[in-house]
Amino acid sequence: MATNKPISVWSYKPWWCQPWSILLTGCLLIGSTWWLTHIIWLTILVALPVLIWMGFFLLLYPRLMQQSGLLAGESSQSSNQ
Repeated sequence: MATNKPISVWSYKPWWCQPWSILLTGCLLIGSTWWLTHIIWLTILVALPVLIWMGFFLLLYPRLMQQSGLLAGESSQSSNQ
């Protein structure tokens, strides 16, 4: 009996590449920069690429994988076997 449960891109990723670990790492990097230096421009310099990285992997990447059909293809192959 097959279910129509959507496949998540995160089920294919290791523990260190899950949404919680990406958020935690990004927040720790930004927070650590501020805590260690208290220099706003340095914190912003670190925060910009980190926020772009987080935005890509948390928002854009899952959407692109879903739209590509790669996840749907895996689902149909496993249900055919």
